Amino acid sequence: MKEINIKSAKHWMRRAIYLALPFGLALSSCDENKLLNPIPNIQLQDAFLFDTPERVLGQVNGIYTSMKDGSLYGGRYLMLADIRGEDFINRTQNVFTGYDAWSHTVTSGSNDASSGWGSSYTAINAANLIIDGLAAYPTAVSETLAAQYLAEAKFVRAFCYFGLVTRYGQPYTKDKGASAGVPLRLKGETTPANNDMARSTVAEVYAQILKDLDEAEAGLPLTYTTALLNTTRAHKNTAIAFKTRVYLTMGDYAKVVTEAKKIVSEAAPFSAPTGVKNQLQANVATPFMTDYTTTESIFSMPMTVLNIVAGQNSLAYTYNLNLEYNLNASGILGDPTWPATDARKTNFTRVAGGVTYLKKYNQTNPALDYVPLLRYAEVLLNYSEAAAKTGDLAKSVALLKAVRNRSDAAYVFPDASISTADALVKTIWIERRIELLGEGLRSNDLLRNLLTIPAKGSGGLSAPAVAPTQPEYIFPIPNAELSTNKLI
Repeated sequence: MKEINIKSAKHWMRRAIYLALPFGLALSSCDENKLLNPIPNIQLQDAFLFDTPERVLGQVNGIYTSMKDGSLYGGRYLMLADIRGEDFINRTQNVFTGYDAWSHTVTSGSNDASSGWGSSYTAINAANLIIDGLAAYPTAVSETLAAQYLAEAKFVRAFCYFGLVTRYGQPYTKDKGASAGVPLRLKGETTPANNDMARSTVAEVYAQILKDLDEAEAGLPLTYTTALLNTTRAHKNTAIAFKTRVYLTMGDYAKVVTEAKKIVSEAAPFSAPTGVKNQLQANVATPFMTDYTTTESIFSMPMTVLNIVAGQNSLAYTYNLNLEYNLNASGILGDPTWPATDARKTNFTRVAGGVTYLKKYNQTNPALDYVPLLRYAEVLLNYSEAAAKTGDLAKSVALLKAVRNRSDAAYVFPDASISTADALVKTIWIERRIELLGEGLRSNDLLRNLLTIPAKGSGGLSAPAVAPTQPEYIFPIPNAELSTNKLI
């Protein structure tokens, strides 16, 4: 795991200095000298990072910063997950904006294989270092804060492992997780000494994800003091919402229902009864174009003028500025059940040069759109699908209508599309493609249902269909890991 190998003592000392600098104005000249000329000793480095509550908080903030990396949840991870599906057409053959992923030609040497792997493990290692540090320095912060920070680190670790196992491991539903997954690293590393590690099974990785999420739910606060923090840091509802995605991916529909009921009221209008009052906004455009911190946005990566993801990792750049991909006229854009009157079509698409583009990420210079990682609309659709799968068609339809009619109040689902469980599930899958377009969920929806990734193409560029039995169905382990991990 090359990216973790570089986390040497010297690197972590530099990082410690960086995180401490905002608080340096109050330091004496003696303290300043210590900062600028640190002793390169790992034990002293650990003590330095955990010797004040402010520095511990800096480490916690750092795990979210690691998640926000442009090659991870700051942009590229979502983009690669969507363009593998059938709803986007590549225009540039640019390998730096996902052409290999779009065309299903990812190899162990491809940038698309290596970028997400390395940045995921970097974020996981940052979370592990906090978990280890809080145990080693139990008086660094109050018991209450320690429990919260530990929960936040476990949430981030679970989120990143889910991204890894769903990209580089076979779907859990294929064989109940018996296939090889990814190395399960649960200790913080500052040297390459423990780099050799075999892959855990998919089931083992999921078990750890759920363990982390259950413990995170127990330790996370119900709410923070501002809407910004409620959107950008994990709280109880964040962990619960994410569990609905994890259980849905595993095909454990009863567990999806159990978790969803914690944050979805019994009747419409649906909202979370405890903690942050997560709910849909009246206007679907609000969370994307007006206010990134509404209660619909359960968890997002924030952007500011001085702290953005720019260039080829930016979703706004890829979809709406450099126009690397247009929406496929034969994909969800052309589905007859998505009429032109739907607010998602009028707000989130635009036509230029005779083709249609996604403009859900609308701020291009600078790219200030928050990156949505969990929205309440997804929770309702996760719950809707699970309810249909477990026989509660009435609840499933009510949840489905809450999402659809928010954007198209006049739309009426044909009876044939919702009258049976099978028909209803397929209708929900279509709704997911419309509602969550460009939010990084299409690949996982195809794979968790063991569906063939459809062929697509236009203008001379094409990509073949990929069946669940083909090696291209998942990403290969990157060369950086193969060359440095003898047990992989």
